[in-house]
This record gives sequence, structure tokens and C-alpha cells, in this order.
Amino acid sequence: MDKRNITLLSDFILIGLTDSEDIQLVLFTLFLLMHLITVLGNVGMILIICLDSKLHTPMYFFLSHLSFLDLIYSSVITPKTLDNLLTSIKTISYLNCFTQMYFFVFLGATECFFLSSMAYDHYVAICSPLHYPVVMSIRRCCSLVFGSYLIGFTDSFVNVFCMNKLHFCDSNVIYHVFCDTSPILSLSCTDTDDIEIMIFIVAGCTIVVSLITISMCYVSILSSILKITSTSGKSKAFYTCASHLLGVTIFYGTMIFTYLKPNKSYSLGKDRVASVFYTIVIPMLNPLIYSLRNKEVKNAVSRVIQKRKVSKQLK
Repeated sequence: MDKRNITLLSDFILIGLTDSEDIQLVLFTLFLLMHLITVLGNVGMILIICLDSKLHTPMYFFLSHLSFLDLIYSSVITPKTLDNLLTSIKTISYLNCFTQMYFFVFLGATECFFLSSMAYDHYVAICSPLHYPVVMSIRRCCSLVFGSYLIGFTDSFVNVFCMNKLHFCDSNVIYHVFCDTSPILSLSCTDTDDIEIMIFIVAGCTIVVSLITISMCYVSILSSILKITSTSGKSKAFYTCASHLLGVTIFYGTMIFTYLKPNKSYSLGKDRVASVFYTIVIPMLNPLIYSLRNKEVKNAVSRVIQKRKVSKQLK
């Protein structure tokens, strides 16, 4: 068997979702619109949080970093997807492919622990409100953010290090929308069992540990909410957690469906559709989820606009 190291490959071919030109044009328009909403939504969220002093709290500190992640997350995948929908040449270089994979894993793993940090923030706010300013200090918040990025970097490094050991013999055609782990593993002509186990353990630990953290926080939150006697108090507590719970459900539901399963059960059609959801749709949904039903964000937008009007009048 002729084994060539992956570094000898000059490029891969991304098949994408469909070969139909009419459907590709429709998908291009839809994905471009989603990408524009993603960029505008996440940049807008970051700007509002930075410009309004009343949003300089731990919760919005984490939310600004989540918006930054979603902005980069979408920018790593969507431009190449859009390019492939318009052109007949669907190649991606080896370096660009592995760079895309590195950032995808890095940002995905980091987001898992950002969501855990946000759950911890809600837990402290509801279960220990008097100690909240002390517990969620600037130092603690920065440590949680740095730790999330560090875990994401470690997960991504392990993933790319393992994938770089693969050998390919025949095909360089990736039956996927972007350079993801499962479709590239399926191209290898060497035994991938050890690599699959390592990647599965790392990805599984990331998802499970972060999910356990979120679950423990919300069990404690639910217990505290049930002890609240006033209806308005309960409603306010539930309202505080609703957006985060929705975001967690969508993100983890898609990730578990796609990744926590053996590579042999990889389905081309289902996983390609799922990949579009968590790489294009979720980054668009997050700013909408955390802003549309959030009175503080709406009030902050109004205050920023009002300040702009006043400053223009003074000039």
C-alpha cells in the first residue's frame, strides 16, 4: 500500500451540500444573509456592552466574549462555504484545511466552557446574591475566560496533532461543508482506531465536564427558585436563566448529535446538515437569543442612541 503523509497533499476537495446549481444559488443567498446577520448581531452586541457602563457586569463580560467567539466561529467557516457555492473549483489547501479545523475545534471547546462560566455566574447571582460582587470579581471573571481559552487551545492542539499523523492513499475528496474531523478520518487508508479514541476522549471530556458543571449549577438554581415565596421573584429568576438555557440546549444538542458517536456511524447527509446548523445558524441565533428578550440590552441600546443624539446636538 502506497502511504503518503498528509503533509505531501497539496489540497483537498470540499463537496459541500449539493451539486445542483439552482439549489447552490438559493443556499448562497440564505447563508450570506445569515452571515451578515451574524456579523452585525455579534459586533452590535460587543459594541453595546462596551459603550454602556451599566452592562459592565460579569454576565455581560462573558456575553461579549461569547459574541466574539461566534463572530470568529462564523468567519472561519462561512466565507469558504459561500465561495464553494459560487465556484466550480471547490479545493482547499492542506494548510487552510487544517487551520480551519484547528480554529473550529478551538472555538467550539472554548464556547463549551464559556457557557459553563455563564451558568456559574447565574448560580452565584441567584443562590448567593449578597456574595456576588466578591465571588464574581474581575479577577475571577478573567480567570474563567482565560481558562476557557486555554482548554480550547489544548483540545484543538491534541486534535490537530492526532490528525496530522494520518496517511492517505487514494482520495482527497471531503464529503462535507468544511474540514471537520469525521470526514477527514474517513479518507485515511491507515488504521484510525487509536486516533478516534483519543479525539473521542478529549471531545467527550470537554462536553461532559462542561455539561456536568452547567447541570449542577442549574440544579442548585432550581432548588433556590423553589424556595422563593413571591411569584414575581420566581418569574425574575426564571427570566434571568431562560436565554442561557435555550442557548445551551441548542448548542449542546447539536454537538452531542454530531460528535459523541463512533466514526462508523457517521452519516454524510445528516451530519452535513447538522454542521450547517452549528457553524452558520447558531452563531446567528446567539445574539438574538440574548438580546431580543433582554430588557437590559434593549435599554442599553436606547441609552447609547440617546447619547449619540445628545452629542450631535452639542456639536
